Amino acid sequence: MKKLFYLLAVFSLLVSCVSKKNQVIKQNILTLKDSYCKAPFKYNYSNRIPSYNADSILAANKELQGMFSDQSILILNALDNLDEVHQIIDLKKDLSIASQVKVLQLKTKINSKITIALTELDAVAAEFDCEGERVAQIGNYVDNLNDSKNNKLILLSIVTGAAASVAGGIISDGGWSNAVDISGGVLGAGFGLATLNPKGKKVEFIHQRNLLRDIWREKLESPNFPPFIWYMYTEKKFSNKEKHSIISSMKKRWLHYQFDDIKTAADQSVIFSDGGFYRANDLHNRAAMLNQMQSATRTINQNINYLLLDLDKLIL
Repeated sequence: MKKLFYLLAVFSLLVSCVSKKNQVIKQNILTLKDSYCKAPFKYNYSNRIPSYNADSILAANKELQGMFSDQSILILNALDNLDEVHQIIDLKKDLSIASQVKVLQLKTKINSKITIALTELDAVAAEFDCEGERVAQIGNYVDNLNDSKNNKLILLSIVTGAAASVAGGIISDGGWSNAVDISGGVLGAGFGLATLNPKGKKVEFIHQRNLLRDIWREKLESPNFPPFIWYMYTEKKFSNKEKHSIISSMKKRWLHYQFDDIKTAADQSVIFSDGGFYRANDLHNRAAMLNQMQSATRTINQNINYLLLDLDKLIL
């Protein structure tokens, strides 16, 4: 009987420690529930998206194709700098100091627009990065909650089996002893099976400013993205094979890898809503998708880098 008392005392202490840990975890979840990643100041970008008629733009600027790549010409058009480039080409024919000064002034004007575009790219990539870290943190907390639950159930299973064994030794009557052993085994097995729950715990996670929703719907329905960034996401000429836009290709990968090609499940997923109750798997999927968009956003810098190189060749 004394052994049973000590066993129960140890069990109570362990359960108390797990409970305190869960309280800390839940408090941390509350601090991560609402986004701290959105900018403190909301800038009202123009709603005008650059023209998607890439072939017409390139045809109207054939004289630039020997000096600039197609992507560079389209970026110049998106930044509304094609007129400045044409003026520079004309001024280069005049070797006077006045013409050279004017060329530098026009290049400064173009560089100013490019600088704004680069800062927009950095801002969007930084928000994707921040949101990804926020989701990863809360995902780890939910993993810890699930681990704590499983550990508690495993502990219950061990203690139940041990208690049944001790009780069986104390009870002298053979029939009662067997009954206790069997009951303890059934309870222990029940607690063990409970740890196999594949879904785990849920946690509320809010993201009214949902960066992934517009990407999934392939429509700019919010002020989340500057028009230039959205143009770069959605113009096919900026993708590797020029058959699908950056976000169209991204959407196909998400559908295949995150949602097993079940579009209905994807459309109804909490990931593309204003937020709700997430399980650990959904949180890890969201974190992966945010990180993928961060990488895709940063690759746009390569196109702008090529444009800057082309501009330098034009001026020299």
